[in-house]
Amino acid sequence: MYISKHHELPGAPVAHDLIEAHPLGAWVMPGDDGLVANHVPFLLDRSRGRLGTLLGHVSRANPVWRKLPAARASIVMFQGPQAYITPAWYPGKREHGKVVPTWNYEVAHVHGVARAIHDEGWLRDLLARLTADNEAAQPTPWTMADAPSDFIDKLLRAVVGIEIPIDDLVGKRKASQDEELRDRWGTVEGLTAEGGDNALAMASLVRNAIGRSEGG
Repeated sequence: MYISKHHELPGAPVAHDLIEAHPLGAWVMPGDDGLVANHVPFLLDRSRGRLGTLLGHVSRANPVWRKLPAARASIVMFQGPQAYITPAWYPGKREHGKVVPTWNYEVAHVHGVARAIHDEGWLRDLLARLTADNEAAQPTPWTMADAPSDFIDKLLRAVVGIEIPIDDLVGKRKASQDEELRDRWGTVEGLTAEGGDNALAMASLVRNAIGRSEGG
C-alpha cells in the first residue's frame, strides 16, 4: 500500500485501535488458482508477538483452511471511516477553483502467515472472547452459556480456528492533511452537515489531524 508521509498512522497502537474498532477483516491469501478472499471478524490479541496476533474462525466447509501451507503470506485489511470529499466544501473553490474531489479513509493492513487450529479448547475460548467483545454494548449481553451445551458443542465441531501472528502492520489515515487549512475546516463543516456515522467519524479525524498539525 502506498503511504505518503502525510498519511502514515503514527505507530502500531493506533493501528491496533482501528482493528479493534472495525474487526471485520478482508483476509486475502494466495491459493492454487489465484488469490482467495474471505471476510472474517478477528479478535486482536495485543499481548502475543511483537505486533500482536489475529484470532478468528471459519466454517469447516470453507476450503480456505486447507490452503494454508507453511510460509505462505496472508494480508488482512481493516477498513475504518471513509467518506467522499466534494470540493464544493472548499473556500478555495470559490476563490481560485484549483481544487478537485477526493476520498478520505482510514485503513490498517496486517501481514502474516496464517495457520489452522482444530483444538476445541482454543476454539471455545476464542468464541467466548469474541462474543464478550461484541456483546459488551448490549443491554443484556448474550453468552455461550445461554445456548444448550450440546448445540454449542455441535457448532464448535463445524468451525476451524485461524491464527495469524502479525509480521508487519501498516496503517494509513487520509484525512485531508495535504489540503489548505481553510479547505480542511470546510471539509469538517461539510461532513458534519452531511451527518451519518461515516461522515461524522471522518469529520472527527480531520478535526483531530488539524489539531495535531497546529500543535493543539
